[in-house]
Amino acid sequence: MIKNRKIPHIDLVPILIISFLLFKIINNIEFLAEGVSIFLSILSPFFWALAIAYMLNPLIIHIEKRFNLKRALSILIVYMVVLGFIILTVTIISPTIADNIVDLANNAPKYLKETEALISSNAKKFTIANNKELIDWINKTLTTSTDKLIAILNSSLNIILSKAITFTSSFAKMLFGFIISIYILKDKELFKKNIKEFLYALINKKSVDKIVNIGREMNIIFSQYIIGKFIDSLIIGLLCAVGLALFKIPYALLISLIVGITNMIPYFGPFIGMVPAVLITIFYGPIKALTVFLFILALQQFDGLYLGPKILGDKVGLTPFWIILAITIGGGTFGVLGMFLGVPIMAIIKTFLQEFMSKRLNEKNI
Repeated sequence: MIKNRKIPHIDLVPILIISFLLFKIINNIEFLAEGVSIFLSILSPFFWALAIAYMLNPLIIHIEKRFNLKRALSILIVYMVVLGFIILTVTIISPTIADNIVDLANNAPKYLKETEALISSNAKKFTIANNKELIDWINKTLTTSTDKLIAILNSSLNIILSKAITFTSSFAKMLFGFIISIYILKDKELFKKNIKEFLYALINKKSVDKIVNIGREMNIIFSQYIIGKFIDSLIIGLLCAVGLALFKIPYALLISLIVGITNMIPYFGPFIGMVPAVLITIFYGPIKALTVFLFILALQQFDGLYLGPKILGDKVGLTPFWIILAITIGGGTFGVLGMFLGVPIMAIIKTFLQEFMSKRLNEKNI
C-alpha cells in the first residue's frame, strides 16, 4: 500500500500566493485606484440612496407614530413634501441665486474701483496723508488689492460654474438614488434582519450584540445631531432671508444661503458666513454693511442662546474645548465636511472611551 506523502513546504503556498497578489497590487496601485474610483462611481446612486433614506427616516417614523399611518402612506407624504421643496428650489430660488452671483461678478470691478476712489479721496483729508510717498503707497496698494480681488472673484465664478456642471452631470445618479431610497425605507426592517443574520452566521453572538449596540449608539448621536443641525440651519437661513429682504439688502438670497450653509459648522460657521455677507454689501455703502453685520450677529445670538439649544439640546455632550478640537482636526483633514462631521465623531469616540474606562475601573474596584 502506497502511503500519502506530504509535499514539502506545502503550507507556504498560500503565503506565496498572497505575497504575489500583494506585490501585483502595490506594483499597479494607480490602476487599482482607478478601478476602485470607477467602482465607487457606479455605486454612487446607492450611496445617495442611503444618505437620503437616513436623513428622511426620523421624519417618517415621527409621522407613523404621530398620526398612526402605514409605512407606505408616511413615505408618500414625506417624499411629496421633499419633492415640492426641490421643485421650489429649482424653479424659484436657484435662478435668483444664480442671477445674484452673475450680477455680483459682473459689477465687482466697478464696485472695487469706486471703493478704491472713495478711500483714496478720503485719505487726502487727513494731515498724515499730506506725505506724497504715503499717498502713492496707499494708491499702489489699493490698485494691487483691487486687481487681486477681481482675479479672485473671476476665479470663484469659474469654480462655481464648474461645480454646477459637475452637479448637473451627477443629477441623474442623485435622482436614481432618490428612487432607490424609497425601497430602502419601505423594507428597512428586512435589511436590518438580513444584516444581523449575516453577522450571526459569520461571527459569534456576543460580538454581534456588541456591534449592534455600537451601531445603535452611533445612529442616535449622528441622526439627532445632523438632522437637528440641518433643521436649525434651515430656520436660520429662512429668518436671514426674511430679515435682509425687510431691510432691502441686495443679494439677500445669496447671503442667506451662505449664512444657512456655514451655520452647519459649530462655533466657527456663523463667523465664516458673516465675512462674505459683509463684504458683499459693503460695496453698496458702509451703512448697509453695518446693518447686515448687526442683523446677522443678532441672529447668531438668537440661534446660540435659544434656537440651537431648543432643537439640539445636549446631543453630543461635548464641552466647547472638545468641539473646537474636533472642528480643527476635522477641517484640517477633510475640509468643510470634516468640520461638520468632526463633532459627532468626537462624541462617539468620547462615548466609547468613557465606557471602556468605566469597565476597566470597575474591574480594578476603583
